Amino acid sequence: MEVAIRRYTAADGTAVGELSIRAWTPVFASMAAAMDAAVFSHFYPDWQQDQRKAVAYVCAAETNHVWVALLDQQLAGFVATTLHQASSMGEIVMLAVEPSYQQRGVGAALTNFAVEQFRSAGMRVAMVETGGDPGHEPARQTYVKQGFQLMPIARYFQAL
Repeated sequence: MEVAIRRYTAADGTAVGELSIRAWTPVFASMAAAMDAAVFSHFYPDWQQDQRKAVAYVCAAETNHVWVALLDQQLAGFVATTLHQASSMGEIVMLAVEPSYQQRGVGAALTNFAVEQFRSAGMRVAMVETGGDPGHEPARQTYVKQGFQLMPIARYFQAL
C-alpha cells in the first residue's frame, strides 16, 4: 500500500496527540530504563501529559509545517518541520508512527517528504534529532537509511 501524505488540520489534533502517546510509550520506557530514575522523573514527571502538550504546541506553532500520513485511509503517522532560513537548514522537529503501521515504510515516507519540502524551500541541510537509547533505535535506523549522518554528541546528567 502507498502512503498518502496531506497537510495537518486542527481536526487531526486529538488523533495525532493520542497516536504520539502510543508510538512513544516504548520509547519513554526505554529512556526510563536507560536514565537515572531521579533525572528521568525530573524531566518527565508525567510524560504522557507533557507529550500531549508538546505535540499540540508543535502542531499549532506558526513557524512549523505539519503533515499526516495515511495508510489504508487511516492516520498512520505525522511529521512536523521548521525552516531555519538564516542557516538554510530544515529541521524535522517531531515525527511519530502509529505502532500498528511501524515497519511499513510510513516513517521513511514522512522523512523523505520532509526532506523534499526542505529542498523545495531552498534549504541546504536537513537535520533531525533523536535519542540514543534502545527505544529510539528504529528511528535512528530510519534516518540512517534515508541518508542522515550521525553527529556525535554526548550529553550527561547527574541528579542533585
